[in-house]
Amino acid sequence: MDKTIKTVRGNPLAAEPLGRLLIKFAIPSVLSMLVDALYNIVDQIFIGRGVGYLGIAATTVTFPFVTILLSIATLLGIGGSVYTSMNLGAGKEAEAEKTLGTVFTLSVAIGILFTVICLTFLKPLALAFGATKGAQGSLSYVLDYVPIILLGAPFSMAAIALSSMARACGSPILAMGCFLVGAVINLVLDPIYIFVFNWGVKGAAIATVTSQIMSAVILLVYFLKKGHIRLRRKNICPTLPICGQIFAFGLPSCMIQVAVTILQIELNKAVVSCEMAGVGSEAALSSLGIVLRISSVVVAICVGIALGMQPIIGFNKGAGFEHRVKETYKKAVGAATVVSVIGWLICELFPAEILQIFGMNEPASMAFGIKCMRISLFGLAFTGFQVVSAQYYLAAGQAVKAMLLSILRPLLLMVPLIHIFSGIWGMDGILYAGPTADILTALIAAGLVGYDSRKKRKGV
Repeated sequence: MDKTIKTVRGNPLAAEPLGRLLIKFAIPSVLSMLVDALYNIVDQIFIGRGVGYLGIAATTVTFPFVTILLSIATLLGIGGSVYTSMNLGAGKEAEAEKTLGTVFTLSVAIGILFTVICLTFLKPLALAFGATKGAQGSLSYVLDYVPIILLGAPFSMAAIALSSMARACGSPILAMGCFLVGAVINLVLDPIYIFVFNWGVKGAAIATVTSQIMSAVILLVYFLKKGHIRLRRKNICPTLPICGQIFAFGLPSCMIQVAVTILQIELNKAVVSCEMAGVGSEAALSSLGIVLRISSVVVAICVGIALGMQPIIGFNKGAGFEHRVKETYKKAVGAATVVSVIGWLICELFPAEILQIFGMNEPASMAFGIKCMRISLFGLAFTGFQVVSAQYYLAAGQAVKAMLLSILRPLLLMVPLIHIFSGIWGMDGILYAGPTADILTALIAAGLVGYDSRKKRKGV
């Protein structure tokens, strides 16, 4: 017991200054998330310039497929990493290795099952997610793009889940590096496949899957050969107790993606059903897709900060160092808020310049795109506080509160607001639903954090 306590106290997560520690863990996590968001944006730029607005509309329709996949991978990766951090903080390395084996097996198996189900019901799912038929519809582009993306699902899920495990094991640079390699591959292959080979959206999908395979291979080799905890044959068979812990800790983060999936489906359908003078539904969907991609950059940085915070809080929570948990949260909230405010200012001040990068030049579409960016992203400044607060409760083992904050904005507020506001103000109502949900979510999160802080000070 004394040896375990000594080992825990000698660990950098328990002893190193928190500001330096957060930078050490957050920067690789931020770069990992940022690289992923940026190469998705570059993907859209190549598709927009090489295929046109229907190509961007098709990838916007594809978001639900991707977010469903991401929700499952996030459940496994975040759930496994939180449980692993707590076990490492308590000196239980054998349990951490069992968790790693369970996460790997589940990610590959569920990825294969996801691919089979989605390919079997691809067309009805695409139509349900907002694809439209006809010569000017996005369905044909969706049917070209999605099957290839789905074939890469097992590799994508393994890469996402194992990168979270790498961060939990004290290797955030590896998590960043594997996605950086994948992003470079994607960025190199995109223009070749789209413009040189003239493969259109199929080329973009092939480039994406190739990058995902490479990221998964890098992480797999690491955990087989060099990891602080290893992927061993004896641990690859999932056990119910560990699965239960993974699902309990991972469910809040998973629910974020489930809520985002539902939101994206409802948003696509609402936009397509609204009529606007001078702007077709597919062009409006394309503009909204661009705006969502832009906002994803700010969200990615905030999520990266939150992920960098997670192993620090998880370890110190497991070790009983509550003062370090509190200070880590404060520093993470401050950093994420600065980022989200800067991102909001850029979107508000330079919308036309940003939209032109995606090849948007038609006056009516440009006018709508500017309006869409300025209104729907008005609440972007609150993103950092929301994201970090949800991840704080998750890392601290308070799954119910983490889940509440995770689904509050996209599901409990945004979805009903879209339908209520669009029924009153049409397309403008859809745009105003976003900032309204952001402000309400921030207020509720602040109230919850403040209430818990007062309880701790009173010793309740």
